[in-house]
Amino acid sequence: MADLFVKICGLRTERDVDVAVASGADAVGFVFAAGPRTVDAPTAHRLAARVPDHVLTVGVFRGQSVEEVRELAEHSGIRAIQLHGDEGPDYYETLRAPGRTLIRAVAAGQRTPRPGELGEDLLLLDAPDPGSGKAWNWGAPDFAAPAGRWVLAGGLRPDTVRAAVEATGAWGVDVSSGVESERGVKSPELIRAFLAAARA
Repeated sequence: MADLFVKICGLRTERDVDVAVASGADAVGFVFAAGPRTVDAPTAHRLAARVPDHVLTVGVFRGQSVEEVRELAEHSGIRAIQLHGDEGPDYYETLRAPGRTLIRAVAAGQRTPRPGELGEDLLLLDAPDPGSGKAWNWGAPDFAAPAGRWVLAGGLRPDTVRAAVEATGAWGVDVSSGVESERGVKSPELIRAFLAAARA
């Protein structure tokens, strides 16, 4: 499945960005929400400037005002916005801009969401506790995958990503804690291993 979309999220250093890009990531994520992987706009701008045009740069937000999201997105130069929260259709309408991709992250366990229903371009199905590294039961018999293109996230690791994709039929995958040597610290070896396993 060579065309599986792979996003490496929570990047904070030049080394991490360079390794993800060189290893074939389709997207790299910078976290603006509070947590161990948070970066500020100048840092994200510096890192995003290293990323070639064919790799999507994504800013991750949670529980922030639409004005703050828009300001951080514009100052950092990212080309996609990922919202993890209770943001309604008004957020997506306000943040829509030429050349910008809007991603809606939804916690698993709720009703099966429909891609695009709030105006987003891409749907991401995440663990109930996003960013925790805890896997969720995507292999459950009653799991109903969303229709169309969607991205699977939540507790994925190099040794589980293939089984997860095969079980769910996800169009893409997103990883953060699963490629870390310790919380908030990325491992180049694990980034390479994840991308190799995802596309094996």
